[in-house]
Amino acid sequence: MESTQWNPGSLLQLSGYYWKTCILHAGVKLEVFSFLGDRTLSAPELASHMDADPRALEVLLNALAGLNLLTKSGAGFSNTAEAKKFLCKDSPQYIGFMIMHHQQLVDSFNKIPEAVKSGKPVRGRASLQDEETRKNFLMGMFNNAMAIAPKVAKILDLKDRKLLLDLGGGPGTYAIHFCKENPELKGVVFDLPTTEPFMRQTVERFALTGRIDFAPGSYLENDIPQGFDAAWLSHILHGEGPEACQDIVSKTAQAANPGAVVWIHEFILDDTMDAPLFPTLFSINMLLGTEEGRAYSQSQLMDMMRNAGMKDIKRLDFKGPTDSGIIQGIVP
Repeated sequence: MESTQWNPGSLLQLSGYYWKTCILHAGVKLEVFSFLGDRTLSAPELASHMDADPRALEVLLNALAGLNLLTKSGAGFSNTAEAKKFLCKDSPQYIGFMIMHHQQLVDSFNKIPEAVKSGKPVRGRASLQDEETRKNFLMGMFNNAMAIAPKVAKILDLKDRKLLLDLGGGPGTYAIHFCKENPELKGVVFDLPTTEPFMRQTVERFALTGRIDFAPGSYLENDIPQGFDAAWLSHILHGEGPEACQDIVSKTAQAANPGAVVWIHEFILDDTMDAPLFPTLFSINMLLGTEEGRAYSQSQLMDMMRNAGMKDIKRLDFKGPTDSGIIQGIVP
């Protein structure tokens, strides 16, 4: 792992990164970028649209301009091209749901010492919270998946596969892109009942209602739907401890048709468990929000597949933007 030469300046810079983070969060939460849209407005003009204090809003707008998220000309503020593309709600590339999910995690990150001392989570799971929190989580997952699902769809061999199980698939983003890439493929998303409205809305947006269905249930407590010849397990194992993960992978193998292909998509650690950086940080996130969740190493994930009776286990040549990887196994 590459070493970092720390000094007081760089340590204090790291310590204060949250200032920038919180300013971005505030801009998205207040919908500054969406209210601006294509317009150039002064702080008082924008404040009248937002029901905000003009003086306080101007302070925030200047900081957002300092971050190069807004452009300032005289007294007027406007979106940069990037802000309009990624931070305006009417943009198809809007990532604000994920940013709002991050904003909802901030309080818990202040409680890392408490979690380390107690060994217990300090917040509830987003998928089980109020509707706004759940929506930000699910649509944040949609934001993330939309960035890589088209690429993943082109590298997975789904030729001649008939039914895909998207286990814990949330809004169904991966199932959507896999079905778009493979016209003969159908899919079923298995997730908690509260997920169904978001999933059906998302599938309808892509005109795939007749090809992708929803099955309600918990992969921890319920039987997994049978009859599939391909399964996609994306970012669900990191929420559980090793025993529960093994149970999920084994249940998937038992429910699959002979010859089915199973893919696990996760933030994958090196076997030393201290790199790459993002999976180590994500393990902290799981420490704060789950009883036993964590990021897993390639060896650990492969062992789970092996213990479930799978064969021909290998890691695919794929690396996501946050060091996610894909491991493939075949059900005998």
